[in-house]
Amino acid sequence: MKQEMAQPIKLAEAVAYQKEAVVSRTLLDRKTGTLTVFSFDAGQGLSEHTSPYDATVQILDGEAEITIGGKTQTVRSGELLIMPAGVPHSLRAAVPFKMLLIMIRS
Repeated sequence: MKQEMAQPIKLAEAVAYQKEAVVSRTLLDRKTGTLTVFSFDAGQGLSEHTSPYDATVQILDGEAEITIGGKTQTVRSGELLIMPAGVPHSLRAAVPFKMLLIMIRS
């Protein structure tokens, strides 16, 4: 086991906000999945796309507007949302937010 993997991580502090930017930091990258922390400044987002795998988003700070299959929801700090495989989705920051993206590929 790698030493850095055996240490606690304060997820909300794993990435900083940057003006007019989306910032990401990959915490774990394996053939079977990834853990990535993101920060989005207000007005930033990810355009509509699909994934062949289910994706789980946990909001760590702020709130996100997440559209899945044409339906927009506001997801707030402490909430988790599962985005199903093959369904178009997008994210938008009305206010700055941070999230943990969990992708499981198997």
